[in-house]
Amino acid sequence: MPSRLLIHPHAPDDAGRVVSVTPQSAGWRFVGFEARTLRDGAVAVGQTDDTEICLVLVSGRARVTGADIDFGVIGERTNPFDGLPWSVYLPPRSAWRVQAQGPVELAICASPARGLYPPRLIGPDQVGQLTRGTGTNQRLVRNILPDTADAETLLVVEVITPGGHWSSYPPHKHDTDDFPNETYLEETYYHRLKRGSGFALQRVYTKDGSLDEAMAIADGDVVLVPKGYHPVGAPHGFDLYYLNVMAGPVRQWKFTMDPDQAHLPY
Repeated sequence: MPSRLLIHPHAPDDAGRVVSVTPQSAGWRFVGFEARTLRDGAVAVGQTDDTEICLVLVSGRARVTGADIDFGVIGERTNPFDGLPWSVYLPPRSAWRVQAQGPVELAICASPARGLYPPRLIGPDQVGQLTRGTGTNQRLVRNILPDTADAETLLVVEVITPGGHWSSYPPHKHDTDDFPNETYLEETYYHRLKRGSGFALQRVYTKDGSLDEAMAIADGDVVLVPKGYHPVGAPHGFDLYYLNVMAGPVRQWKFTMDPDQAHLPY
């Protein structure tokens, strides 16, 4: 039986959309996610409605406008493994437009909001890159919209996991509304493999066994994490990128480790 947590990409539709997650399709309350591929000169448009969004240029260059602001032509990397991202934050009730300047891969990250913060450009200088973990648990983290940045419910981060390494490890969960100990955050993983082929692995599980799925991840797949622990493994020779979108009622990333691995450094 196919996993309900694993979503495969499809051929681009008329809007360039290759994968789409809505709160309705996921069966949850907060996170929405889309990935689109745009040809040179193609235009993607949308409305934020009652959500805040983060437009992430996964690759390519594009002219981005939103909330009556022209952010200019942004983006400089040819693939998500090479360099830091450019993004745009937009509040609710904003129209937006992205015009590709060459091939573009665009991610649209969304969650409910009231409109407390203004639109803004998020450049590489605001994102940076940090190393997390040690040994074969080491990975690179790029915080696009962390819980220290202005937003209402949305969190966005990129992670590069070298081949042969683990990520989102030791396993942790954030499915209980128990701030400040733990926060309830729904999450999507948008996976890209550097070689474009091969596979990675992700397990989503709870200690009581009510959810336990191990999935082989292909390039372009999305994994839903409605609850539970959710580690990721990248096989030797296959570097892995993923874009995380998280959102919940309290915009803080507070998690609990699987007690079996809690003695390991995160």
